[in-house]
Amino acid sequence: MSGDVSAFDRFATAYDLVMPPARAGKLRAGLAVAERDVARIVDIGGGSGRGIRRLDVPERLVVDAAPGMLRRARDQGLDAIAGDAARLPLCQNSVDAAIIVDALHHMHDVDAVFRAAASVVRPGGVLVVREFDPTTLLGRVLVASEHLVGFESEFHTPDELVARLADAGLAGTVVERGFGYTVAGVAESEGAKYPAGQERV
Repeated sequence: MSGDVSAFDRFATAYDLVMPPARAGKLRAGLAVAERDVARIVDIGGGSGRGIRRLDVPERLVVDAAPGMLRRARDQGLDAIAGDAARLPLCQNSVDAAIIVDALHHMHDVDAVFRAAASVVRPGGVLVVREFDPTTLLGRVLVASEHLVGFESEFHTPDELVARLADAGLAGTVVERGFGYTVAGVAESEGAKYPAGQERV
């Protein structure tokens, strides 16, 4: 995660009061790309659980680095554990899907985050990312605003993320374009994910 963690920790009590609800329909469209049933989802950098709370699935887990945000997620009845998005505290092949909702721009090493997600998503499962396109007019305003208040945000276009998903072993696609966009990456098959002779942990 980035140096923005401390800011979110301080902001935790007010976060859900000032942030609009996550777009459930957009997340479901991304999850629909999965090639397996989705029963267990992890919300990476999920904060108060703003994203995953909008999804009706049997098992919902939040991973975040800000203690204040984790307390808020637990207050909402969610399972929540402390962890770095680039080194997820989860077993390999332990979830059907992962989501990152309006948070990737706060994560310094996107490639490490995608590799970590790819390792915990089961074959045929999906990583869904909701982000903001910095090349749009509203995107340029958002970039300037976040930097003005001191966030270390780094934004990416949807096509950039699709390429980086591929590098992590996830078959990426742009589900929706625009200021707020959705990309999804499907985890490779069992054989492709674990070559012969490679031991699982």
